[in-house]
Amino acid sequence: MKEETKNKKLNTALIKRILAYTKPYKTLFFLSLFITLSVSALAIVRPLLISKALNDSVMANASMTQLNKICLLILSFLLLEAVLQVSVLRITNLLGQNIVKDLRNGVYKHILHLKNSYFDNTPVGTLVTRAISDIESLSDMFAQGFIVIAGDLVMLCIFITVMFLSNWMLALVALSTIPLLFIATSFFKKGVKKSFTQVRNAVAALNTFTQEHITGMRLVQLFNREEIELDKFKAINQQHRIANIRSIFYYSVFFPIVEILSSISIALLIWFIGVNKNNFQISLGDITFFVMMVNMLFRPIRMLADRLNTLQMGFVSAERVFKVLDTNETIQNNGTITFESVKNNIEFKSLWFAYITDQYVLKDISFEVKAGETIALVGATGAGKSSIINLLSRFYEFNKGGIYIDNKAIQDYQLESLRRNTGVVLQDVYLFNDSVLNNITLNNPDITFDQVEKATLQIGLFDFISSLPNGFHYQVTERGQSLSAGQRQLIAFIRAYVYQPSIFILDEATATIDTQTEQLLQLATEKISSGRTSIIIAHRLSTIKHVNKIILFEKGEIIEQGSMKELMAKDSKFKKLYELQTGVEAMLGNA
Repeated sequence: MKEETKNKKLNTALIKRILAYTKPYKTLFFLSLFITLSVSALAIVRPLLISKALNDSVMANASMTQLNKICLLILSFLLLEAVLQVSVLRITNLLGQNIVKDLRNGVYKHILHLKNSYFDNTPVGTLVTRAISDIESLSDMFAQGFIVIAGDLVMLCIFITVMFLSNWMLALVALSTIPLLFIATSFFKKGVKKSFTQVRNAVAALNTFTQEHITGMRLVQLFNREEIELDKFKAINQQHRIANIRSIFYYSVFFPIVEILSSISIALLIWFIGVNKNNFQISLGDITFFVMMVNMLFRPIRMLADRLNTLQMGFVSAERVFKVLDTNETIQNNGTITFESVKNNIEFKSLWFAYITDQYVLKDISFEVKAGETIALVGATGAGKSSIINLLSRFYEFNKGGIYIDNKAIQDYQLESLRRNTGVVLQDVYLFNDSVLNNITLNNPDITFDQVEKATLQIGLFDFISSLPNGFHYQVTERGQSLSAGQRQLIAFIRAYVYQPSIFILDEATATIDTQTEQLLQLATEKISSGRTSIIIAHRLSTIKHVNKIILFEKGEIIEQGSMKELMAKDSKFKKLYELQTGVEAMLGNA
């Protein structure tokens, strides 16, 4: 009982929230409601006119003129109903699609401002399902849900009232199977709701699995996992098939039951009239009217069950979509200071950070980067170097301590201005399915082609771009797979530089690129970082001789810091790492 009360409250809250999206389209909403109710009210007119025509014209042997007038009137109402039904269908679908557009825009806008931690824990396929399939089902709530259900209920009330006013005995006979219909509808509604929920879950699972494995197809093929992954896909697809077949089963049983009950009602009417033909004066018009009423009554009841399930599935989808919208894992942007450049320093004070609660990857980190200075972060994989970049770019929020730019907390700066003036080149470069030029400018209309060309000349990468087919207009495939890792990094360098950032951050990854590309990257790094406040994550220690300060990380802590000269002048851990790496590179070079 408590569970049912809870569900009712939940559905009421969902209805209010969904209907709130109709506010910008009040005219469409009330117009569709008015036309729907008008169609419902007019539906009774045609059977009444047919009954009148049979009683007053056909059976009474009236003139053809009177019969023609009634038939013309019937035809007029039929055409009016058709026009109104077409109109309400177009208006409700237009309303639904407008709401879907607004809701999808809202969901995508919200997703754009979520923290990276949310994406770490949420599969991309699930978010795609929420933003596409689940929102689309909300359109059905307006095309076949709220308004149409209201119209069906009004129509049923009018039909039943007129039937009892016309002949209460025949009305009781005609409606005698309705209790059985309600029982069948209850079972159908519960069964379809469960199967539709399973279908939705299966669709989300299919989307997630397909997206992940198409993106990671190279890995699947590299490790000969094709057959194993195919079996997994077949299992998920089988669940989707079973859920769909189960829902089809409920429909295949329910609709024939409705037709059978409808036929039984008509048979009972005919039997009752036949048995009592001498006791009651029942005309041909009355018989025809009640037979039509049975047919017209059972159709909306049958459709009502289906539409209630559409509505219920809409609630399920709405709940999922609103769950995304209600996610408060957004990056707080309450800063009021516009960031333009580092005038004094960037300071990390007693910084603690964990991706997972209490599992700290940065522990009591404190260091300073002076304006115009270049520092290098070095250390083993997992030491916490990239986490520094994530926190400075505000991809994540730190747990304790603080980051200060010119003695002001980083949260006090407007997020947009902070990121606009911070150029980041990550180790994993992402390129869109677009031209090289658009991947550099990110379709920013404020950056001209001349600016891009000038930037590539300044950092020595113009010849590299010119060597590509069609140069700046070379079409890059999704994720930049048509380019090498080094070429993707070079484009990322230009992308960062063309925005003329005050802070330059580089997660250097030179282990997988050729010597020529490495030299271009090294030259570009020195030119971009010159005169800028720069932080470089160095994997090849021989590439950071030009930096002002080196900070060595180990297990989330700083164990050494100083200039290259200072660290090499003493028996430091950095010196041992440098000599070890240099020796290995020399051996590989000789080999």
